[in-house]
Amino acid sequence: MEPPLEMESAVGGESVGVSVFEGAACPGPEDLVARAIAPVKSQYLRAPPPRSGSLGSAVVDNANEKSSVPKVVVTKEKKSRRQLKRERKQEQESAKKICPEIAKTGNIGACRYNDNCRFSHDLDAYLAEKSPDLEGICPFINVDETCPYGITCRYSNTHKQCTSLKPNSSAKRSSEVNCLNKDLQKLLWKDKVSFPKADFQLQLLGLKVGKSKHMNSEADIVKDHQEADNKQVLCSSEFTQDCSPTYIENECLGSDFISEDPARLLKKPKSKYDEGNFESDISHGTNLEKEKIQDGQDCSLHNGQDSVSSDYLCSEVESLKPHARERKLIDFRGKLYLAPLTTVGNLPFRRICKGLGADITCGEMAMCTNLLQGQASEWALLRRHLSEDTFGVQICGAYPDTVARTIELIDRECTVDFFDINMGCPIDVVVNKGAGSALIMKPMRMKSIIQAAASTVLTPLTVKVRTGYFEGRNRIDSLVSDIGKWGACVLTIHGRSRQQRYSKLADWDYIYECARKAPDDLQILGNGDIFSYTDWIKHTSDCPPLASGMIGRAALIKPWIFTEIKEQRHWDITSGERFNILKDFVQFGLQHWGSDAKGVETTRHFLLEWLSYTCRYVPVGLLEIIPQRINWRPPSYYGRDDLETLMASDSAADWIRITEMLLGKVPEGFSFAPKHKSNAYDRAENG
Repeated sequence: MEPPLEMESAVGGESVGVSVFEGAACPGPEDLVARAIAPVKSQYLRAPPPRSGSLGSAVVDNANEKSSVPKVVVTKEKKSRRQLKRERKQEQESAKKICPEIAKTGNIGACRYNDNCRFSHDLDAYLAEKSPDLEGICPFINVDETCPYGITCRYSNTHKQCTSLKPNSSAKRSSEVNCLNKDLQKLLWKDKVSFPKADFQLQLLGLKVGKSKHMNSEADIVKDHQEADNKQVLCSSEFTQDCSPTYIENECLGSDFISEDPARLLKKPKSKYDEGNFESDISHGTNLEKEKIQDGQDCSLHNGQDSVSSDYLCSEVESLKPHARERKLIDFRGKLYLAPLTTVGNLPFRRICKGLGADITCGEMAMCTNLLQGQASEWALLRRHLSEDTFGVQICGAYPDTVARTIELIDRECTVDFFDINMGCPIDVVVNKGAGSALIMKPMRMKSIIQAAASTVLTPLTVKVRTGYFEGRNRIDSLVSDIGKWGACVLTIHGRSRQQRYSKLADWDYIYECARKAPDDLQILGNGDIFSYTDWIKHTSDCPPLASGMIGRAALIKPWIFTEIKEQRHWDITSGERFNILKDFVQFGLQHWGSDAKGVETTRHFLLEWLSYTCRYVPVGLLEIIPQRINWRPPSYYGRDDLETLMASDSAADWIRITEMLLGKVPEGFSFAPKHKSNAYDRAENG
């Protein structure tokens, strides 16, 4: 097919790409591959015109432009906190900030706060200022749910149709779980949530409970147990629970026996705040263990005073750990595992990958301290869609107490299939706090974290690491056997060091070496540069002990890689099929973030973040050599149709144009710059 010669991007034909027109003769495909340039067929190539403005950023001013064509300029400066606070206050006082209850029902008298409500009740003023509705159907109608946004929905003109079809329909149960309970959030703010299992396991392991980094002495452990007698643990706003060592022991011991109760497996209380008491969770096996303790076999109780000897603490550390047969088991072997991806690995994106063949999904990395502080934005990373049948959450922390408490809290409040501890994050702000890749240099800290987390809950625990901290100084192979003994059931190894970040190719030979050294009960997953089904087959066949592979950036660039692996083919996907995937993302995004003005713009933002990766994909039919490698830089080229050409652009203005095809025109003064600079191959920040 001949390329459309007159196709231009939304920024006047500007496009950044790798020039292959240098010199008198055009280099051959092998020469381009050696230079890490995608060998696009010559009839589709075009010379990249010079670019004006900053790379990958765009600002749109609809007031000065007759058309909605974006204009690339330097991104505006970041506003101060005082400016943002003043703008939020002005927005809150405006008619656009309509009361949610009035918006949902359309009735001015629906708000129970009346004149004391901090939102506007002027329904007519809101309707006068509301932006025109977007084309299309409300995303909640497609899932047979009543739209919770009422008149604020940008598709509200289609609600009448839904009402006429189902006049008595009521909102169904949400398809998303793991939402943060408001009562729990208030308790977290006040630091009044108890963590009996985590604290008891930390004391058994000889770790100080609290924010201290240091180990506790035996005297301190006994003192902590004795001081706990007089403490009350606030479990809800309605009642309190005693937090004595005897109670904590019973709770911890009871959790080991509960896993054998079929009724417990079928129904798990969502929260101790809702169920009222932990005692309902304790089975008869706990009572047997309680009798042993009262008989003096393990410890003695005199006059209400608990004395815990150091011998008891040392001897019971192993016995109190859940046995391997009591843990839920997840077989990762041969499964397609979507890696936890910051910013872009959100719930709508995971739904896309799940529909395209992913078997296992994991939420974005959440910081333990933020979760324990009740930050709603951090808890939102734990939300799970019902289509995610095997789902885990990834957490990151620097100390055993924060990690163990976070895991106990999530296990109590949420529904997850496994926990993943990130010990490989290379981001500076994480490493400087002693978390992520910094733990690779502290094996004893790694041991404490894994042991404390694994002994607190029965949910499987996985760990993600890198080969080492410094390039050329790999060290994970010396810890592989120990990580399995500490309590992890799966170890994912990213084949790069922290110093490498994402530069150079992943070292799969070293991953193979680690997989061969791993014990039989520890599954090893490889991660790095899997970009086609041939890569998947090569890695799994070259090293049979390797359980599976984790797919990260490849899923961002081409989420249909899961379909390619399952069907064993290179999918020459058309631009129309790719656009339909974007449509699905928009629908999922509006259902997740909302169909009101704020939800539409949030969906647009995350769609733009994703488009900053998808532009790196080169269609199979345009390549001289297949499959494409993840480190190949695409040159400037024409697609087989106008839409494919537009999708190949790495200009943020063209990404905005794609979002306008799906979500309408952007607001006045809209600006965007990709967070991770994913389209900047030559930037140090990207590697």
